[in-house]
Amino acid sequence: MDLRNIAIIAHVDHGKTTLVDQLLKQSGAFRENQAVAERAMDSNDIERERGITILAKCTSVEWNGARINIVDTPGHADFGGEVERILSMVDGVVLLVDAAEGPMPQTKFVTQKALALGLKPIVVLNKVDKPDAEPERALNEVFDLFVALGASDEQLDFPHLYASGRAGWADESLEGPRKDLSALFDLILRHVPMPAQLSRVDEPFRMLATTLSADPFIGRILTGRVESGRLRVGDTVKALSRTGERIEQFRATKILAFRGLSQQPIDEAVAGDIVTVAGMTRATVADTLCAPEVETPLPAQPIDPPTISVTFGINDSPLAGRDGSKVQSRVIRERLMREAESNVAIRVEDTPGGESFIVSGRGELQMGVLIENMRREGFELSISRPRVIFREENGERLEPIEEVIIDVDDEFTGAVIDKLTGQRKGELVEMKPAGAGKTRIVALVPSRGLIGYHGQFLTDTRGTGVLNRIFHSWAPYKGPIEGRRQGVLISMENGVSVAYALWNLEERGRLFIGPQEQVYVGMIIGENSRPGDLEVNPLKGKKLTNIRAAGSDENVRLTPPVRMSLEEAIAYIDDDELVEVTPKAIRLRKRYLDPHERKRQARAEG
Repeated sequence: MDLRNIAIIAHVDHGKTTLVDQLLKQSGAFRENQAVAERAMDSNDIERERGITILAKCTSVEWNGARINIVDTPGHADFGGEVERILSMVDGVVLLVDAAEGPMPQTKFVTQKALALGLKPIVVLNKVDKPDAEPERALNEVFDLFVALGASDEQLDFPHLYASGRAGWADESLEGPRKDLSALFDLILRHVPMPAQLSRVDEPFRMLATTLSADPFIGRILTGRVESGRLRVGDTVKALSRTGERIEQFRATKILAFRGLSQQPIDEAVAGDIVTVAGMTRATVADTLCAPEVETPLPAQPIDPPTISVTFGINDSPLAGRDGSKVQSRVIRERLMREAESNVAIRVEDTPGGESFIVSGRGELQMGVLIENMRREGFELSISRPRVIFREENGERLEPIEEVIIDVDDEFTGAVIDKLTGQRKGELVEMKPAGAGKTRIVALVPSRGLIGYHGQFLTDTRGTGVLNRIFHSWAPYKGPIEGRRQGVLISMENGVSVAYALWNLEERGRLFIGPQEQVYVGMIIGENSRPGDLEVNPLKGKKLTNIRAAGSDENVRLTPPVRMSLEEAIAYIDDDELVEVTPKAIRLRKRYLDPHERKRQARAEG
């Protein structure tokens, strides 16, 4: 059969998943009357809520007798561990670029990986029907980007289409008929080569595992592309590690192939196919599954190192165990080890006491998604402030630097540049107009300086700015960066907060809690308007006298409290503070709840 394997790559929100929806619809993968969710490929709850793709998904469509396997990839660099491996399964990429925004940081990240593998891209300028679209400018910027990334002459001679994923059309010119996506299907069949593996059907079976998942009915399953030979259900297969050690031998109990949105069991997989295999107990991502006589593993992509680490510990606050069912360190450790196994961009280490674990990964968003998944599964955790991972090279201390691209209204550029270059040790690389009263700022900023910056950025730009960031390089340590300036308001009592007490505390700063909420000694209930922490009593009711007069009882009118999201809370806390995460609540607290213990620790560290 005529076969093509392609990946769709793009920056966050440039419309990959919406385009895949239309490809599935127009190729007849859905029945006319079939109920299908919008962005059908984003199947995970958090993906649907946030409108982002976290896990790479495969699907396949048929067009004019050819089968096209399509992989929808994540756009966020935090989930880049997925992208690098996925690209080794395909023979071509469709690069989707927003005609208004042009190429963005994550476009650059994924394209660089694709060009390095020698893949020849097809460029689709999406959303050309937007009022601020400038497709020709975007096309020139894509060409410049390819040149900057060292593309070969063959890669620079890329075909391009104009499209609207939402409206479901793609054409070779802007004046085209705007009917359907047939131009894109035909271009894929013309431009993307057939898998080279098809010529290796008669060799022994070999396949590189690129993603791992678990199915409640068939257990552990690995997905990848068959590099050579055939695999039938019931065949004996062995797994080799990257270094060539034998991990296990097992029988392939099931082989699944992608057909539309679902996976269907097949009897035989041949070279070139992207399939899922079940039956193994220990083999994992980057291992080679092969016939018993094969001795050398397939080369696997190296994984970029993690840049930040967070400590996950048991919840030891006075309110522990009320919301969640999974509170023991043993259960937390098992869950984190399972995560590290399927997500190769994450590393987990034990701490000396065994009560907490250091989890290292690519960024705050990746950590936030892991914690959010765990709290939905019933875990209770205490989470530390993210720390940047440093490197030692030739006796010099290096730290990760990120490239930050910001689109912001002209009036806010001063505030943004001041924060990035003045307070956060950033370096301004470029500043240029981005049309309609907006400016694009490009800066190189230490990862440390960006922890907790996003909330402040939204305040500085009144919610209108767009910030994108991506790992750039390692550079010499830039010196200390000033942290949070304000202190916090700390509860000195256990009990339930009282409206009257909170009303009196409002002049001290912003509150994070409302009336009738459980508080405990050492819990952070607000932000002090001055530097330094302040211990306060949120339980103190009004002393009542037995004289009543019309004006003696003032109405208590409270300002609504500031409610932080999980990522905001983790970025807000200081080194001596923790976030208590339970299935129903996110609370901020001091690491040492007892005030005397806090003073002792401060003296010891000072």
